[in-house]
Order: sequence, then structure tokens, then C-alpha cells
Amino acid sequence: MSGSPLAIVAAWAVAFGDWWLFALRTARGVTGRAFGRHDLLRVAVEVGSNSVLVVAVTGLFIGMVLAVQAYGQFHTIGLDTSLGAVIHMSVVRELGPVLAAVMLSGRVGSAMAAELATMRVTEQIDALACLGVDPVKFLAAPRVLACVLLLPLLTVLADVMGLVGSSVICLHVYNIDEYHYWRHTREFVKVWDVMVGLGKGLVFGAILALIACHRGFNSRAGAEGVGRAATEAFVLSFVAILMLDFVLAMLANSVYALLWPPAAAKVA
Repeated sequence: MSGSPLAIVAAWAVAFGDWWLFALRTARGVTGRAFGRHDLLRVAVEVGSNSVLVVAVTGLFIGMVLAVQAYGQFHTIGLDTSLGAVIHMSVVRELGPVLAAVMLSGRVGSAMAAELATMRVTEQIDALACLGVDPVKFLAAPRVLACVLLLPLLTVLADVMGLVGSSVICLHVYNIDEYHYWRHTREFVKVWDVMVGLGKGLVFGAILALIACHRGFNSRAGAEGVGRAATEAFVLSFVAILMLDFVLAMLANSVYALLWPPAAAKVA
């Protein structure tokens, strides 16, 4: 009976509810400032400055690969100058925030889960509780806040590097007309698209940090439990980021259509 579909669904429901309670406790820790500036600064350095290189290199080569793969299709139909608009829209709205979040979940999320799992195994978290300190607010809150604040900045970095990489390939390798290339980009990529990408960065940062910290706090005993916690943190964060990206994209499109309806809808 323990392996029946009903039991599996029930176990997932209990785990999801426990994660929500953990998220609420962490949110109270963020708003109540249950940690010091030194704790936040230490985590921010690990999340932000130490992740700059990997995010920049990833964004640069993603932009270059997009330009190389898309040029052949656009060139055959004579839409070379529209290539910049398509690539830059894809990078700003989708690839920038998603790639930054995935890189952060692999590099920082797994490390957070392993660190907190080690503290759980060595009973350091229990020691904090014995001293009257809420370990969730003290340990998880600064990590979540750092990811929420810094992932949008890393998203901007990934966007810029993606635009640089694609522009170098399009303008200096394929010799696309520079004036029309940038004119089409300016016409299609709006401030709304940039804000959507940054909003996704905020959500992704909170989700990946909460998942990583939750897995660390609920680690099994032993070295195997620490490794499993790090693996689960990355896998669950990756799946959650992709699922949320779809939901947020649908929501953003609906809000945009509501605020700025098409001309045909206005006439009707």
C-alpha cells in the first residue's frame, strides 16, 4: 500500500505543505530581520560576485549560439535584419532569467543545501534551537533575501552578455546591416519585456533559495543524506524554474493584452 499512487500523492502533498510552512517562517525572518548584516553580506558575496563569471560566460555563448542557429533560417527568407529583434526578445524575456537561475541553482543552491544539511547532520541546527534562536529565520532568511536581491542583477548581466554575443556574430561575422538591425530591436524589445525578465528573476531567486534551504533542513543522516540533499535541491529547483517560467510567461502575456489591447480589439 505504501507504494500505491494514492500514498505517493499524499506524501507529495505533505511535503508541499511543509515547504509552504517553511517559506512562511522564512518570510517572517526576512521581514523581522532575524539576522545580522554580516550574515547577509557573506551570503550575498557567495551568491552575487562569485557567480558573475559563470553567468557572464553562459549568457555570452548562448547569444552567440542563437545567432549562429537562427541566421540560416532568417537569411533564406531575407529577414536578416530582424534577427536582432527575435534574439534579443528571447534573451531578455526568457533565456536571461532562466539561465541565470539555473546557473545559480547549480552553483549556489546545491552548496546551500549541502551546507545546511551538514549543519543538520552535525546537530548545529539543533544547537541553535536550544539557544532560543529560530534556525529557519537565522539561517534561511539571509540566503533567500540574497538570492531575491541579486538574481535580477545577474539576469541583467546575462541579458547584456547575450546581446553582446549575438550582436558580434550578426554584425561582424554575418555582416548584417547595423542600422536596421538595431532599429528592429528598438521597435520590438520594450521596457515591458525587460521588466518581465527582472520579475522572473525575483521569483526564481526566491523559489530556488527556499527549495535549497528546505532540502538542507530536511536532510537525512550521514554523508549520503548530504549528497542527496544537494542533488534534490538542484533537480527540484530546475523543474520549478521551468514550470514557473511557463506560468509567468502566460501571466505576462495576459496582463500585457489587458493593459495594451491590440488595435483590432479596440476597434471592435
